[in-house]
Amino acid sequence: PACDLFRRWRINGIPMASFADIHLDSGIARGIVRGDRRAQAVAYRLMSPTIMGMAVRILQDEGLAQEVVQDTFVELIDKAHTLKDPAALVAWVRRVAVNHCYMRLRSPWHKRRSPDPEVPEQLDDSNGDERLQGYRDMERALAVLPAETRLVIWLHDVEGYTHREIGELTGQTASYSKSQLARGYGKLTQLLRGDEDDGTQADTVRPACSP
Repeated sequence: PACDLFRRWRINGIPMASFADIHLDSGIARGIVRGDRRAQAVAYRLMSPTIMGMAVRILQDEGLAQEVVQDTFVELIDKAHTLKDPAALVAWVRRVAVNHCYMRLRSPWHKRRSPDPEVPEQLDDSNGDERLQGYRDMERALAVLPAETRLVIWLHDVEGYTHREIGELTGQTASYSKSQLARGYGKLTQLLRGDEDDGTQADTVRPACSP
């Protein structure tokens, strides 16, 4: 299944970092809550690559992804002092970053300038390294999915959000998240296998990795 590729990337060391990979020292977390500038700098160094990686894949726009990184850390500096539990800081930053991604995804400006791209005729560029080829193919396949489908796949498979949490984030239901995930898996499977898109398979493929 398409979702298995996400897991193989992680196992084989392919660069797809998630917030679960971030280990923030408890002293640094407490320093951030106190407003310590050195602790903020450490947090930026540790977390900004993950935020950037998530944002650029969801938004498919490097400039917007950089804005998400900046706005996330502005919010961190301004509001971290409100956190009652410094141990929850990484999860809080993840929620802030995801919200900034979603706000941009839903903006009329982003929708006007980002129509769903056409499905490429062929993903394989015949590179000899199968591991890297699988990574490139998945990246390119993700890019042609509808924006909200891409968001649901990333949040569910990489960040570990539940369908209920995704539904709450998007103002939808858990069923909406499950449907988007199933359609996304179907489309990814078609693209990665080189199947012809007849407009029906994506609606019928069940997400084998979905709880």
